[in-house]
Amino acid sequence: MTRTTRRRRVLPTTAELKAWRVFIETSEALRSELGTRLQAESALSSGDYSVLLALSETDGHRLRSSLLADHVGWERSRLSHHLGRMERRGLIRREDCSTDNRGSEVVLTDEGAAMFRAATVPHLTAVRELFVDALTPEQIAAVGEIAAALQAHLNRSS
Repeated sequence: MTRTTRRRRVLPTTAELKAWRVFIETSEALRSELGTRLQAESALSSGDYSVLLALSETDGHRLRSSLLADHVGWERSRLSHHLGRMERRGLIRREDCSTDNRGSEVVLTDEGAAMFRAATVPHLTAVRELFVDALTPEQIAAVGEIAAALQAHLNRSS
């Protein structure tokens, strides 16, 4: 086997690259449109919504900053800057961790919870309109399976 043949085997085929490109471009367009609508309807960014969702799903509506960063899939520095903006808007507050003085916890405020609740129905309506209604039930199931396979592969790789 020549070096060129070996290299080609590792690279995606034309059909695989076409599928990849359609996947990426469509995902980005969908996320962009959802983010635009979310901002217009609720004054929350997609990042705000992700943080508020994570906090709303926890006991006590609080999470250590490091766990929140893992949950939303952000670097800690990015999350810290974003939390500062959210804190100035009254959506969250940061408190010293009661069990470990080296860390802090991010706490959902009443105002943040109210904004999250107000944003949820319009956001989920947009998800239905832009994503769910475009697909058949079989395609929805296939997307779920594909996403789960990709997630499992990424988890094994990291």
